[in-house]
Amino acid sequence: MPQDIEFEETSAPVVPDIEPVYVHKGKASYYADFFHGRTTASGERFSQNRLTAASRRLPLGSRVTVTNADNGRSVEVVINDRGPYVKGRVIDLSRKAATELGMIEDGVVNVRVEARPSDQPNRSLRQRLEQMVAALYPDRKPVTEPPVTVAERPEPDLDNTNLGGTDLGAAD
Repeated sequence: MPQDIEFEETSAPVVPDIEPVYVHKGKASYYADFFHGRTTASGERFSQNRLTAASRRLPLGSRVTVTNADNGRSVEVVINDRGPYVKGRVIDLSRKAATELGMIEDGVVNVRVEARPSDQPNRSLRQRLEQMVAALYPDRKPVTEPPVTVAERPEPDLDNTNLGGTDLGAAD
């Protein structure tokens, strides 16, 4: 006759999933059509039809999320160029990225640029962004993995159990 086994429910402590993020606030503009087809700092040709951007601070190849502070719309872009070189501006966007942010009519808008190490396409970029965050927040402790708690369950007695109808030579 099967026994009712009660298990004590245990769970790992709730640890907020906090990742250090590099945040840059300021104004964004977008490239003039004049730059379409020109070579960027990364060596690739600039295209108004791709989700790309220029930043003076972020590493080339970084993936960042840009949020329009006026309407809340966001877009993910790849940093492939250097700039902008106008005081107060933190990022220059391709026309496609600017369209997704709803900023074509305004031309220049307030934005929040966020770069998360975990979103980066390779280890080198993750490490560079982690170093940038560490420089901004020197007192911040690194996020650790939450502890794992495993509920202890008693092993059932399988000595006299037929597990597939085959006699495996168990002694009687």
